[in-house]
Amino acid sequence: MADILYFDGQCPLCKREMAKLASVKDDQLILQDIHALSDSAGLPDKDTLLKVLHMKRGDAFLTGIDANLAAWEHTSWLPIWRLLKLPLIYSFTRWVYDVWARQRFSRLYGTSCQLDNNR
Repeated sequence: MADILYFDGQCPLCKREMAKLASVKDDQLILQDIHALSDSAGLPDKDTLLKVLHMKRGDAFLTGIDANLAAWEHTSWLPIWRLLKLPLIYSFTRWVYDVWARQRFSRLYGTSCQLDNNR
């Protein structure tokens, strides 16, 4: 079963990253623009999906930087992305992603974004 990465297609940076990812990913990753969803049954609400990346992997969801790193594992660039999972690097990377995600959501949608730090 393929992983599904839900992304914000109205975010210019997100669209550029997804275009690059689409050009190098394997066929076990589906890229899904949240704004193009016809059926959101079984998914978090749209605002939750828009705040950070979400990846559905089997019956579970990965979010934020974990979803991003898991998506890039579907490419030949896997060794580079694994470096970001090293403990000290991962903590910093997660912090940077969370700050960026809050600012991105606020800038695009005009509201503040509270991220769940218990993911």
